Amino acid sequence: MTYIAKPKFHHPKLPTNKLGYTRRDYEGSVSTLCAGCGHDSISAAIIEACFALDLPPHRIAKLSGIGCSSKTPTYFLGHSHGFNSVHGRMPSVLTGANMANRDLIYLGVSGDGDSASIGLGQFAHCLRRGVNMVYIVENNGVYGLTKGQFSATADRGSKSKRGAVNTDAPIDLVGLALQLGATFVARSFSGDKAQLVPLIEAAILHKGAAFIDVISPCVAFNNHPGSTKSFDYVREHNEAVNRLDVMIPREPITAEYAPGTVREVAQHDGSIIRLRKLAEDYDPTDRLRAMAYLAERQAAGELVTGLLYLDPEPRDLHNYLNTVEKPLNALGDAELVPGSAALAEVNAALR
Repeated sequence: MTYIAKPKFHHPKLPTNKLGYTRRDYEGSVSTLCAGCGHDSISAAIIEACFALDLPPHRIAKLSGIGCSSKTPTYFLGHSHGFNSVHGRMPSVLTGANMANRDLIYLGVSGDGDSASIGLGQFAHCLRRGVNMVYIVENNGVYGLTKGQFSATADRGSKSKRGAVNTDAPIDLVGLALQLGATFVARSFSGDKAQLVPLIEAAILHKGAAFIDVISPCVAFNNHPGSTKSFDYVREHNEAVNRLDVMIPREPITAEYAPGTVREVAQHDGSIIRLRKLAEDYDPTDRLRAMAYLAERQAAGELVTGLLYLDPEPRDLHNYLNTVEKPLNALGDAELVPGSAALAEVNAALR
């Protein structure tokens, strides 16, 4: 992997957040992806979200698999923990890290090949277990590193750059995430920063399995007429169900909206997700309705984006396993080796 460091010099009056960091402090090395790649826009959105939430970079862990998308953590959060894992195996590596140290914020970045093909089983089990993470799939519908073959998320009837037509049914990762029990499910578009940045902010603040499917056109192999994941196609067929703002507890809510158009959902940490309705009667806390709405709009040829489902009272893997509050990697011998008396008590209870 080519690594190009960015210059350390910057304008002395760049805006800072409450920690005194500039946006430059959340960047990584210079991107080596194709100019105009949607993935770089997602990296910029992650940088913006972490800057806006005043997150200490050293408290964030970013993990990825293999593919164009999995290269992108090199291009953001250069001062955070990072691990580039095996193809399709990012979720299990992240789960292990999360179990060892629950105090970090975990970002898992993957692609449609990494998660919908070789890593589909990993994707499924990570979400159903409720691992506390933000799982972002940078979805372009092709295998960019191997010259543009259809991926498992390519729509049936979509045409490749060379004119071949995809005859396979697509895997809808958003639909799967809803079925598997993810407590935060969203879809966005790399070309819509106004929608994507607050979605990432809300997902970071969410306690539980948060999944965001981001349609991210491949400018080299999937941005042509006939593609259903090109910039033009997504803009023409985008059906946004809501727009949202994220209000963290220490900041006053000052925004004003017309009566009857706003819904507020409080999260576990006191943050508030404020949704501005665009679709009539859409309820983001109704999992079954979200699944039905996706199917309805897909049949109409539309791509639904926005916050599709949110459980206002989520639980994560540590809740289910009833682990201690102290990170497991910080426990000493006294906690880990309770002694023969405790072991005898456990054995007696099992007889």
